[in-house]
Amino acid sequence: MNQPQIPYSYVAIEGNIGSGKTTLSEMMARDYECNLILEQFADNPFLPYFYEDAQRYGFPLELFFMTERYKQLQALGTQQDLFYNFHIADYTFVKTLLFARNNLPPDEFRIFQKLYQTLEASLPKPDLIIYLHRPIEILLSQISKRGRSYELQIKAEYLREIQNVYFEYFRSEGMIPILIFDMQDANLHTEAEYYQEILRMIAREHRPGIQHVRIY
Repeated sequence: MNQPQIPYSYVAIEGNIGSGKTTLSEMMARDYECNLILEQFADNPFLPYFYEDAQRYGFPLELFFMTERYKQLQALGTQQDLFYNFHIADYTFVKTLLFARNNLPPDEFRIFQKLYQTLEASLPKPDLIIYLHRPIEILLSQISKRGRSYELQIKAEYLREIQNVYFEYFRSEGMIPILIFDMQDANLHTEAEYYQEILRMIAREHRPGIQHVRIY
């Protein structure tokens, strides 16, 4: 199937834990000749400990994530990526700051924010942000199905907090178009019409700001 042409060079796909952002990223990479950037979250040695003791392990967890994301994204636009016209990432660098704001106490967050601002200044911003929104109960179901042992301790309240910091950021972001797809329980693998609707929306040129899209 010929897929619609996408008028952006750098698209970031975001969402809460278990929303399907990596799934969508991989599906698009299959259909487009692009540079796919996937977050290597499993490499973070602090992740299993964080869900057991967030106060103790929050700062090293977020610091590790920030440095790894920076190393991945700083390659955008360098010589090694010049033969790609299209880049897809399953996260935004600002995710670093949003999770840290939620997970760190104020004194640690102030230190972290200064480090973040230094690194963020040298990175390109996405031309378009896609956010996959699902109800909390569906996220919990998705997390349970994929069976990562350290994620099984995630509570509904934590997911709600993460959702809120994303929406707070979206309301303040005035330079980047943001498409929020209300996914409910849509399965992109088995229900092709949902995937095609997402591609049709991404193929349009959008102004900066938030646009809500229902695909079910």
